[in-house]
Amino acid sequence: MNEEHRTQEQDLDTPQESNQTPAEALSLEQQQALLEQKNRLEEENKTLQDQLLRCQAEFQNFRKRMEREQQEFRQAAQAGLVSELLPVLDAFELALSHASPDANDEYHKGIELIYKRLFDTLAAAGLEPVSAVGQPFDPLYHHAVDRIESAEHPDQQVVAEMQRGYTFKQRLLRPALVKVAVQPTSAKEENQPED
Repeated sequence: MNEEHRTQEQDLDTPQESNQTPAEALSLEQQQALLEQKNRLEEENKTLQDQLLRCQAEFQNFRKRMEREQQEFRQAAQAGLVSELLPVLDAFELALSHASPDANDEYHKGIELIYKRLFDTLAAAGLEPVSAVGQPFDPLYHHAVDRIESAEHPDQQVVAEMQRGYTFKQRLLRPALVKVAVQPTSAKEENQPED
């Protein structure tokens, strides 16, 4: 009896051998339902992969934009500090230009060293003076405060600098205040073509 019971259990555990494959065992409707489910899952997979790639690209763009904005913020903060120090540089330049004729004066040398150190520190941070004297007038970098009639200089050439201009990291921080040469009125009339 035990043997009979075991044989029945074995029959239940082992699948019945048949000549049909699993696909043939399913009805046509079941096969279509499985195929539709497979197609739907493949489309879902493609959609999710596309969303993942878009999210990754958006995150990369966001990270780059944040880094750029932080860099611009730091640069603006530095430019603000440097801009506030420009009057100090101007005061040093004025003091040095009005120094006593005694060039061996220790006080004068000390002021000169402090000015040089301050200027070198700001230059290392990105401060550059604007070229003015001898250059053609450029309204982007020069602010004309006076015009001087002169036959010695070309028309619209900067002949004197009243206040030095500066750029900070290739951006104009302050334009140079300059005097510009203009041709005398008699020279202008001579250069005009006759009708």
